[in-house]
Amino acid sequence: MKVARRKKAQRELAKDLVFVFIGAVIALLLSQSGVISVVIDFLGGTAISSFVAGIFFTSVFTIAPASVAFADISQTGAPLTIILWGGLGAMCGDLILFFFIRDRFTDDLLNSMRPSIVKHILASFHLGFMKWLSPILGALIISSPLPDELGLTLMGLSKMRIAVLMPVSLIMNMMGIYLICWLAQVV
Repeated sequence: MKVARRKKAQRELAKDLVFVFIGAVIALLLSQSGVISVVIDFLGGTAISSFVAGIFFTSVFTIAPASVAFADISQTGAPLTIILWGGLGAMCGDLILFFFIRDRFTDDLLNSMRPSIVKHILASFHLGFMKWLSPILGALIISSPLPDELGLTLMGLSKMRIAVLMPVSLIMNMMGIYLICWLAQVV
């Protein structure tokens, strides 16, 4: 029975990875076609555009077009408005991802491994240096232009509470958005 459950979890994990790949391809096509600029123009204001781009800034499926959107918005918008509203949108996106990852992706990942490996991994997140290192690594991943799923997975495995995740997500995403806007101005 355990072997069948592990095989099913491996299939689900493979399906998740296929969706990640498809999402990355679609994001690349959207960013190359100019659709992002049209959407930004349609949304109008800097705050609304930044908030929407922030929501999409969190996922591996949509980080590329969201980054392009932030670079585009930063050419005409006020930096503090972009960073604040983009960070709030990204925090909302992270909360959605956190519930999805905590409930599905992490379960698929853990169930696809042998029970002895899972037991070792879970023990390392509740004892010793991984107990405090995994949330820090997760926060650093969230602040980087990398997709937030890995950082949220680390935070989910370490059993981080929502009340702690929200301000960490907001601050770290604001830092990542600032970096993209700054690079767009420099380059």
